[in-house]
Amino acid sequence: MDELYREQILEHYKRPHNFGRIEHPDLEFEDTNPFCGDEQHVTIRLDGDDRVAEIAFEGQGCAISTAATSLLTDELVGKSREELLRLPKDFVLDLLGIDISATRMKCAMLGLKVIKSASLGEPAEWEDEGAPGDPAAERAAEGI
Repeated sequence: MDELYREQILEHYKRPHNFGRIEHPDLEFEDTNPFCGDEQHVTIRLDGDDRVAEIAFEGQGCAISTAATSLLTDELVGKSREELLRLPKDFVLDLLGIDISATRMKCAMLGLKVIKSASLGEPAEWEDEGAPGDPAAERAAEGI
């Protein structure tokens, strides 16, 4: 089963959904993962009911951060800003479908952090997710 999820992660990494930028967004934010250099910028257009009408992200990063944000953005159209703010990290981990090590947790959570920050209009309070280590070495060991 892990192999199916790994293939899905690689597919979202190679061809991320909702990749790009929305012109004249209502919400936007960008952030980086200092451990491995992942960078993401999210733009969100809201409808008249203050719900996500369109969402896009751009940036560069590892397979886990790109795939996690691609999978996450597929789920957000129609959600209110309040619903975005209440999304738990387990929501993203369930979408990924594989165990994420402490070293790779910041990679997996970058998109969620950026989306919550965009919803707030300022950096979201964020507990330190993850552990020191070399994400590049783990990527090589994991094969993604």
